[in-house]
Amino acid sequence: MGNWNTPADLKYARTDEWLRLDGETGTIGLTDYAQDALNDLVYVELPEVGAKFAKGAAFGTVESVKAASDLIMPVSGIVTEVNGALESEPEQINADPYGAWIIKIKLDGPADTSDLLDAEAYAAYCSEREH
Repeated sequence: MGNWNTPADLKYARTDEWLRLDGETGTIGLTDYAQDALNDLVYVELPEVGAKFAKGAAFGTVESVKAASDLIMPVSGIVTEVNGALESEPEQINADPYGAWIIKIKLDGPADTSDLLDAEAYAAYCSEREH
């Protein structure tokens, strides 16, 4: 099994985003597994504050020397904040994937997290993809 960090207080999407819920606020970032698989990130495309995204929609892109990958909304919401520091220092995600959040959202109604994974299930899912 890989040595990826998967904090227990987060929910995880199969598209490798993490979600921290706090009341009506959701914080979204890229998982340790994803930053490790992508390798050195060189660019993060962030959405505009105020943009509304449905669950499953692409809200931005991360690019590394190896590949580009869409960032997918784990729940529906309106962007209230973006981590602008990532535009000049995308490597923050490599260094601290759970500290370097990408966007914060206001939930668009009750969060549908039924298809998101807990830390244990996500760690198992990542291990399956290694083989």
